[in-house]
Amino acid sequence: MTFTNADLNAEEQGKKNPPPPYQEQIVPPSVWFGTRHFVTFMLFLGMANAYVMRTNMSVAIVAMVNHTAITTDDGHEQGVDMECGVESSNSSISSTSSDGEFVWETDLQGYILSSFFYGYVITQIPFGILAKKYGNIYFLGIGMLINSVFGLLVPAAAHMGVWWLIVVRFIQGLGEGPIVPCTHALLAKWIPPNERSRMGAFVYAGAQFGTVISMPLSGLLAVSHGGWPSIFYVFGAIGAVWCVAFLLWIYEDPEVNPKINPDERMYIQKSLGRVAGQVIPPIPWISILKSLPFWAILLAHMGHNYGYETLMTELPTYMKQVLHFSLKDNGFLSAMPYLAMWLFSIFISHVADWMLTKPCFNLTVVRKLINAIGQYGPASALFAAAFTGCDRWLTVSLLTLGVGLNGGIYSGFKVNHLDISPQFAGILMSFTNCLANLAGLLAPIYAGYMVKGTPSIVKWRKVFITAAAVYAACCSFYVLFSSGQRQPWDQPQDPAPASPEEGKEKSDKRAGVETTRA
Repeated sequence: MTFTNADLNAEEQGKKNPPPPYQEQIVPPSVWFGTRHFVTFMLFLGMANAYVMRTNMSVAIVAMVNHTAITTDDGHEQGVDMECGVESSNSSISSTSSDGEFVWETDLQGYILSSFFYGYVITQIPFGILAKKYGNIYFLGIGMLINSVFGLLVPAAAHMGVWWLIVVRFIQGLGEGPIVPCTHALLAKWIPPNERSRMGAFVYAGAQFGTVISMPLSGLLAVSHGGWPSIFYVFGAIGAVWCVAFLLWIYEDPEVNPKINPDERMYIQKSLGRVAGQVIPPIPWISILKSLPFWAILLAHMGHNYGYETLMTELPTYMKQVLHFSLKDNGFLSAMPYLAMWLFSIFISHVADWMLTKPCFNLTVVRKLINAIGQYGPASALFAAAFTGCDRWLTVSLLTLGVGLNGGIYSGFKVNHLDISPQFAGILMSFTNCLANLAGLLAPIYAGYMVKGTPSIVKWRKVFITAAAVYAACCSFYVLFSSGQRQPWDQPQDPAPASPEEGKEKSDKRAGVETTRA
């Protein structure tokens, strides 16, 4: 047999970058809802629970703070911006009656909102490494249980003093630290590559689902008879129930799950190219640090977190101080952008998987294109919203559109770890998520300092433009240097030939190719 140059080039390329398993004709089991779907659903609820715990303070703090008691040096009320008038009389609740009991300056509010993230970033890398060695289930389940239990203690801590509150929120962050790296590692073990975009996007869309549930419900609870403490009691109890269910029902991988359908187990293992008892090589730290695709994911993740946390933690305050929405309306309107993001992330994930079935798109192009929508979109919307002035509904519409487009990141950089390194996806996510949240915790601190004193449109404009610039710059780096190909440092070593004859056959084949090339 003779080999053409195209054949030789294809073989050479195949050796360097073996085709992903989902290009093989592996038929999924006929069951429409299998064990992997149940695992995905539980991880979705876990992600929703995590973001409920993270975002409920953003709405609660609006009800906790006595805005009219905080005055600037010239004696004006700090919490009121008169540029856009005052809160209308037909609002659901008046500004005065919605004031809380705590006199906290905006910079102190920034530290309270960011204290959660200080704890959150500390546990990312160590738990990601430990979970790789000891398994993900207990780190995730028990960590989230700690988060939920300490959420129940927030009201008591707030009445004991602001520093007690900061400590409790810090411990909540410690407990939530394992959620993303462990979720990523479980997705790598349970989800075949051809289902990765939509399954991964569904799980991480739990973040938006949790935000959509948390913000309006927190607003309703804050004006109920239970007051703002009921926010933490309700969500803390729900979170604890999920943790118990997760620990009882979810297994580390298909190999150890005794209840999974054997056909589904075989389908997952074949799709992932996994062999029972396969030894995972040591973590290639130096190669990872030299990898541009890894740095592209890291920069995109950091840019996203900064912009996202700016909106998630500060949007309720902006709507209260500048746009003068009532507390109850505030919760619903603050949730609108995240509802749009949740719906768009589900839609675009199916588009991404459809694009992968077309010969004109490869994984690298799809990740770059979808991620560009997910980060350039909110950057443009934030920049435009910075100049809408007192037009309340135009501002809300732009922020809803921008955050909605942000849903593209879940089929972009967010699942890109699984593409470039299936074996070490959890480790990579622990690193990028840790550093991204370090960037994210700066957002409420920066915003708190920028709007300290009497809030104004000009001050908030600087906050929005900064977030837009960070989004755009980090996305540009990702578009230039990201990849959808499995990296050479993640390739498992070639197994030793089972027999001398097999080794001789491979050697003869290689020799034949070399002879033909000559």
